[in-house]
Amino acid sequence: MQFWMNLVLVLQLLSALVMIGLVLVQHGKGADMGASFGSGASGSLFGATGSSNFLSRSTAVCATVFFVSTLAMAYLANHRSGAGSKDTILDKATPVAIAASGAAAIPGAPVAPVAGAASEVAPK
Repeated sequence: MQFWMNLVLVLQLLSALVMIGLVLVQHGKGADMGASFGSGASGSLFGATGSSNFLSRSTAVCATVFFVSTLAMAYLANHRSGAGSKDTILDKATPVAIAASGAAAIPGAPVAPVAGAASEVAPK
């Protein structure tokens, strides 16, 4: 189970880093305005139209892989195999005896003996 969790975590990290890189490489819709004044900022590696299609599709694929790996990690974290996998935290909790007087809630207050508890008997 731990192997699958690590594998999905690595897949998620790689897809996140690739998606960040693809988003940073893409140019916005307003980048063509700079080209009209002679700066030449609209030129790209894959051509004017090919880059937006290729980069946007690659970003969509990376986003899909990222979300699927996130769902897989959530599923693996909640459905661990083992002997006590059906127990919840509430089932494992042990009950705590509470003093009847409520003095235990006051810091520094003397603790009153609880009814039914063994107490010291003074010799007569």
